[in-house]
Amino acid sequence: MQFKSAMMATMASAIALTAGAAVAQEPVRVGAAVYGLRAEFMQLWTDGIVNHPAVAAGLVEVTVFDGNYDALVQQNQFETMITEDYDAIVFVPIDIEAGATAVQMAFDAGIPVIGSNTRINTDSIPDVIESAGYQYIGSNDVLAGRMEAESVVADFCDDGGRVVIIEGPIGQSAQIERRQGNLEVLAECPNVELLEMQTANWSRAEALTLMENWLTSYQGDIDGIIGQNDEMALGAIEALRQAGYDVADYPIAGIDGITDALQAVKNGDMVSILQDAQAQAQGALDLALAQVIDDYEPMSEIWVAPETSWYHYGERMPWNGGQDAVYNVPWTPVTADIVDELLAARQ
Repeated sequence: MQFKSAMMATMASAIALTAGAAVAQEPVRVGAAVYGLRAEFMQLWTDGIVNHPAVAAGLVEVTVFDGNYDALVQQNQFETMITEDYDAIVFVPIDIEAGATAVQMAFDAGIPVIGSNTRINTDSIPDVIESAGYQYIGSNDVLAGRMEAESVVADFCDDGGRVVIIEGPIGQSAQIERRQGNLEVLAECPNVELLEMQTANWSRAEALTLMENWLTSYQGDIDGIIGQNDEMALGAIEALRQAGYDVADYPIAGIDGITDALQAVKNGDMVSILQDAQAQAQGALDLALAQVIDDYEPMSEIWVAPETSWYHYGERMPWNGGQDAVYNVPWTPVTADIVDELLAARQ
């Protein structure tokens, strides 16, 4: 599952990653448009898609486009894939509204799009969605927002406390839905005060600076920290340490299960919820191939049943002939029982 550094070489904003095995027919050409590759989670996602068994078999050629966290860049990349007549697109949008516009462009050109990890606003293009059969595979971000907030306020929901929320990029579906889950839990704890909620754009460095400012503004008043991803939770932890605070005094939660967060969970510094990047990426490629290959059967092991490990979802996420509009990859709380297995998979 580790991201290969050689894959980071780019040409014209894209990474061409082609199957090595030769086949008699031309491989299916799939573009994977991701919002950005600076942080580990999307690197893990990319590692998942380019190591899909169909790529190794030479059935498909995957080109990964780095959106550089910019909706306009992603739209330009869609124009490139349309001009070059890709067979299908797997899309991880940075913006819920601009992403819908890009999907409509592809569908108008007759290219199927599979959404993965982050969502578009399907309500803004209902006719396109209904006629083209847009599919999405990801995880329920409202649920994750609830899970992490519940872990932070567990000890002071009734008695009261004060929390801060570090948000993802404003306008991305994960930020919108995780905020919803965060705020639902806080509404159930009327004695808990939300001091501030600001974005750090999924960035550890930005979260560190934001947390430094909050520690100055709210000296001694912060009781818990909700980070909408692991990178930002880790930035908050670093800020606490640099300011001389004991991290053990603060319940801190993040989402994703990136490597540093797994180690922080093992050390008792934070709570994390694994978002399975490999399942989201490989599941999306299976769905894309099912759109363009008759009678395609999924090749990723994520669909395997019975569930022999956390990454075999079986009946929890059945394939159903590749026909479902939405596939929800289950969240996996990072516990002591599996953290070593998860860390070993990153070696």
